[in-house]
Amino acid sequence: MTAAPIVRFTDVHLDMASDAGMVNILRGITLEVAAGEIAAVVGPSGAGKSSLMMVAGGLERATAGRVEVAGRDLGPLDEDARARLRREHIGIVFQGFHLIPTMTALENVALPLEFGGRRDAFEVAEAALGRVGLAPRLAHYPAQLSGGEQQRVAVARALVGRPRLLLADEPTGNLDGATGKQVMDLLFELARAEGATLILVTHDMALAERCDRIVRIADGLVVDDRRTSGVALAAQ
Repeated sequence: MTAAPIVRFTDVHLDMASDAGMVNILRGITLEVAAGEIAAVVGPSGAGKSSLMMVAGGLERATAGRVEVAGRDLGPLDEDARARLRREHIGIVFQGFHLIPTMTALENVALPLEFGGRRDAFEVAEAALGRVGLAPRLAHYPAQLSGGEQQRVAVARALVGRPRLLLADEPTGNLDGATGKQVMDLLFELARAEGATLILVTHDMALAERCDRIVRIADGLVVDDRRTSGVALAAQ
C-alpha cells in the first residue's frame, strides 16, 4: 500500500515581482511526495527548485493552486498558523547555516523547542547535538565552529522537533567535498531513523542518485520524475 503524501502540490503557481516586472517562477507544479520518502529536486539555476522548497515550507505563499503539507491546506493559513505548522511538522536546512551568532550551539538547537513551549528544550537539544557528533561543542558559538560543524548544528536544529518533513536546500553548497559527504551521510541516516520525509534540492547528481526518487524541474515545471535504484543509499 502506498504511503499517503506528506506534500501535495496541485497546479501550483508562484509569481514574484522584479525590476523587470512580474516573473512566473512556478508555472503549474503538480507533485506528491510520500511519507518517509527521500526525494531529490534537481534542475538548472533559476528553474524554481528553491522556490518550490520555500512554498512547501510555507515561507512563500503560492499565487495559485493548492499546497498541502502534513494534511493541511496552506492556502487559508495566516503567517502565525504557518509558523506553527513549521514548528510542529517541518525542519529546514539551508545552504547558509542560519545560526544565531550570539547563541551557543546548544542554544541554537534549543530555540525552536523553546518557542514551542517545551520545558525540556535544553535536554532534548543536548541529545540532538550528541546524535550529530557535537557533544563536546555544546557551549561553542558558531564562529568557533568549522563549516561542517555549523551545518551539523543546523541539521540537529532541523531534526530536534522530530519533524515529519525535512527540507534541505543545497545543504552542502558551502562545504568541501569530504565534509559535505559526511553531512549528507548524517542527514540520510537521521531522516531514515526518524521516518521523516526528506526533500533535497541539489545540483549534485551523484547525491541525487542516493535518494529514492529524482524530480527534475525546468522553467518552473516538472519535466521528469523517476525512481532510482536505491543501491547507493547504502554506500559509505
